[in-house]
Amino acid sequence: MKELVLVLDFGGQYKELIARGVRSQSVYSEIHPGSLSAREIKEMNPIGIILTGGPNSVYLPESPKCDPEIFKLGIPVLGICYGMQLMCYILGGEVQPGKKGEFGRVKATLKTSSPLFSGLQEQNTLLMSHRDQVTVLPDGFIGIAKTKDCPYAACENPSNKLYGVQFHPETEHTDNGEKILENFLYTICGAKGDYRLDDYIDSQVREIRERVGSERVLLALSGGVDSSVCASLLSKAIPGQLTCIFVDHGFMRENEGDEIEKAFSSQQLNFIRVNAQARFLEKLKGITDPEEKRKRIGEEFVRVFEEEAGKMGNIPFLAQGTIYPDIIESGGKLGDVIKSHHNVGGLPENLAFAEVIEPLSGLFKDEVRVLGKKLGLPSWLTERQPFPGPGLAVRVMGEVTEEKLAVLRRADAIMCEEIEKLKERPQQYFAVYTGAHSVGVKGDHRTYDGIIALRAVNTRDFMTCDYTPLSHKVLSRIASRITNEISGVSRVVYDITSKPPATVEWE
Repeated sequence: MKELVLVLDFGGQYKELIARGVRSQSVYSEIHPGSLSAREIKEMNPIGIILTGGPNSVYLPESPKCDPEIFKLGIPVLGICYGMQLMCYILGGEVQPGKKGEFGRVKATLKTSSPLFSGLQEQNTLLMSHRDQVTVLPDGFIGIAKTKDCPYAACENPSNKLYGVQFHPETEHTDNGEKILENFLYTICGAKGDYRLDDYIDSQVREIRERVGSERVLLALSGGVDSSVCASLLSKAIPGQLTCIFVDHGFMRENEGDEIEKAFSSQQLNFIRVNAQARFLEKLKGITDPEEKRKRIGEEFVRVFEEEAGKMGNIPFLAQGTIYPDIIESGGKLGDVIKSHHNVGGLPENLAFAEVIEPLSGLFKDEVRVLGKKLGLPSWLTERQPFPGPGLAVRVMGEVTEEKLAVLRRADAIMCEEIEKLKERPQQYFAVYTGAHSVGVKGDHRTYDGIIALRAVNTRDFMTCDYTPLSHKVLSRIASRITNEISGVSRVVYDITSKPPATVEWE
């Protein structure tokens, strides 16, 4: 039985970063509601508990609380931001609105004699995001960090193994945040670090074989990271029993459909490619509203999948590439058969399958990528950029036509070719067919052609992002190639908007 650290959630936007940060230290973590009782926690036998941040004020009656008994279990607890305030408030301390809040990177002085800050310098820069603060510590607690405006930026009760930090060590904006988590896990919780993805593969293979037996499994393969890794894991567990249906809706990037087919041709599975480009384009004829596009593509995907599944005969198992964040966002628990969401093309609940198999439902996206490499998938697939289910259809503004798709496909390929020459690349980059036109000059002729927009962003969690300041040299090279190699394009622009206020995608 592997060691477990529980992350109790109180609405914090960084809960997934916390759990991923723990796992990156080779310690298994799970996210559960903050309302979990001390009895339930004791039965799960964790080596440590982390209380997340949250948007509420602990002194308000309606704010989320935890079971006070968890602080008497003898299990080490680390409260982060709201989690620290909650722990102190429940144990008799005082929390009040500060005279002014702290938001962003703040300089702090740490007491490095604390085991939580062992090995760190006394002066550090931390990410703060709070207005409320602990003004009186509970009995048995001492302050172990302070800033100019926050006298208790961290606190501890070492005899009871209770620790709190007002800042966010799980973010990359806190200096030595990983070291602070490491100290909590290994020095305070006594972790051995027994979590390995190789073990995950072995355990899932055993579980799938026991559950499926000699039956067949059907998987809707989008070609994305999650469904591709799911397919590879299933083919390893039940060779010859898996059928993958890849619905090519015609909105893939350049050569992508062929590359996906080639990647799975050597796997021990039945790969069916359905070339449905014409019927999808027909469904989008005259449609300009982004949400209507998505709805029609999703519905048509279901119809195609149902038709193909009907040809397969009786297949009792449907596999999905659901990952742990999908479970969290649905409010479910690890191990449940999830029916409240279907992340492969929006499959309906009334499909005739006895059971749903989700072998990746315990993993975060970065873990899925590592798992894919271990299973032998090519890096172009495991490191594939996030790609919307409707594909290029929502990167073409206005009505989608084959002509517009052809222009966008080539422009996107040119951008990717140039970006991939760089030593340091953005985390996501693509081209957009804006639907706008402008006057240009090619040769001695006046033109009135389309405008292509370029988008490149950096992000850690894809909930927010900053635009990437690509050099003018790179942008100039991309723009020159696009306008010279693609007829019908007279201008290239660069999107420098972050999220928020914009989204990553244009539609």
